[in-house]
Amino acid sequence: MDFAQRTIDIARRNVEEGGRPFATVIVKDGNILAESPNLVAQTADPTAHAEILAIREACVKLGTEHLTGTTIYVLAHPCPMCLGSLYYCSPDEVVFLTTRDAYEPHYVDDRKYFELDTFYGEFAKDCTERRLPMRHEAHDAAVEVYKFWQERNGGERRVAGAPTA
Repeated sequence: MDFAQRTIDIARRNVEEGGRPFATVIVKDGNILAESPNLVAQTADPTAHAEILAIREACVKLGTEHLTGTTIYVLAHPCPMCLGSLYYCSPDEVVFLTTRDAYEPHYVDDRKYFELDTFYGEFAKDCTERRLPMRHEAHDAAVEVYKFWQERNGGERRVAGAPTA
C-alpha cells in the first residue's frame, strides 16, 4: 500500500467534507495501525489535529504511550503542538509530504500569539518575553506532587519503559 497516497486521500476527503487539509497515517509492520484527518473544524476542538488523533488511537490499540517501531505519515510539516506529540511518542520515523513554504500560498494558520514561521523563535524566549501572557506563580505544594510521584515509583524520576537516546 502507498501510505503517502493514503495520507493525501484522507486529507482531500476531509476538505471535501468541510474539514481542514491535514491527515495522518501511522504504520507498524507494514500495516496501518491508525489514521485520522484533522477534525478541528468539525469538533471545535483546537487539539483535534490529525497527528494527535491518530497518535491517541494507535496508543490505545497498542496499550502504550510509545510508538517505537512505527512510521508516521503526515500531510505537512507538523505544527508545534503535533511536533511535541511526535517527540513524546517516539516513532521510528516521521514522513511529511509537503512543507509550509509549499502550501502557504493556499493555506495559512497563524494565530493570535504566533505565526507558524516565527513560532520557534517565540517559544525560545523567556516566558516573560513571549507574546502569550505568562507568569510563574511558585507553589511548593506543586513540587510535592512530583515528589509524591517519585515516591510511588520506587524513587525513579523517569517514566518506566520510556524510550531514551
